[in-house]
Amino acid sequence: MVGRFRCCRSQRIFVICLLGLALAVLLLSPHQSRPSKYAHFNESNFTFLYDRGIHEAFYPHLQHYQCREVVSQKALCQWDLSPKGLPLLLLAITSHPASHSRRSILRRTWARPRDVGGFQLRHVFLLAMDPQPNLALHESDTLGDILMWDFEESHHNLSLKERCFLQWMHRHCQQAAFVFKGDDDLFVNIEALTEYLHQTPNVSKFIHGNVHYRSAVQRWGKYAVSRAFYPMLVYPNFASGGGFIMPQPIIPKLYNASLWVPVFPMEDVYVGFLALAAGLRYRHDKHFRVWGPPRDELDVYQDSVVVHGISMERIEEVWKQIQRVLVRKKLSLATQTTKNIRTA
Repeated sequence: MVGRFRCCRSQRIFVICLLGLALAVLLLSPHQSRPSKYAHFNESNFTFLYDRGIHEAFYPHLQHYQCREVVSQKALCQWDLSPKGLPLLLLAITSHPASHSRRSILRRTWARPRDVGGFQLRHVFLLAMDPQPNLALHESDTLGDILMWDFEESHHNLSLKERCFLQWMHRHCQQAAFVFKGDDDLFVNIEALTEYLHQTPNVSKFIHGNVHYRSAVQRWGKYAVSRAFYPMLVYPNFASGGGFIMPQPIIPKLYNASLWVPVFPMEDVYVGFLALAAGLRYRHDKHFRVWGPPRDELDVYQDSVVVHGISMERIEEVWKQIQRVLVRKKLSLATQTTKNIRTA
């Protein structure tokens, strides 16, 4: 009887010890089974704290939206328009559904598909839904250059365009050598852009554009962010969303970061956080004139990759002037070559 009691007592002690050990494991190592509420990003000895819970509380629709395409362009990058097999330079242009006239001007100027500067040029317009009636869906049926998602157009939802475009690139356009991402109110000097890509050392290792370094957070106005949502005083480095270049090796890294980094309600800052999470670097260049030209003269536009802040009518005028200059240069070169052959 005594022996049986001692045996049962030993078994109870053993079970209690096992339960105590299991409880200790659960209490001492919760981080191994649960994702952290916070994300820490380090940039040049500066730490950015990203609070997932605050993003969920302030902008839940940005965090939970699943990219659904109303108009898809799955085969856009599959069409080989160049018999020369040139690398693809894709122009991804953010546009509002109601901006028909802007898109029309870009289609007949700098966004026109062609072979230029050693690249095969192609474009796609990035749109969301507009509750007002518009012709964007008809444009897509006719022209086949619109990519549209089913969320509503708004300032904060521009970040969803960035995330969904990265997903679309991952699924349907991994062969693009470079992507120029910009707005539909820009002038882009495609000849200067392709020359920049050819002449820049290690061009595939950087995001290129007009880079903002530790930009101050605004607490009022269109780009205001509340202290309750983002208490820090500065943003991580980011390229102005007006116009920047992403090389092909960088895009999968941005996409992978977009799978877990919360969506920030300002699109260029959001891409900045993605780049920071992915460990990517920037290259700033003054020829990305996102703040407007220093003066409205042809030589300024010829020397620029991007110019913002001019009318659509002026964009078309400048493009035509630059094309005339290029034609004259080609004719002059052809004439000189003919003379050299005759005198040889």
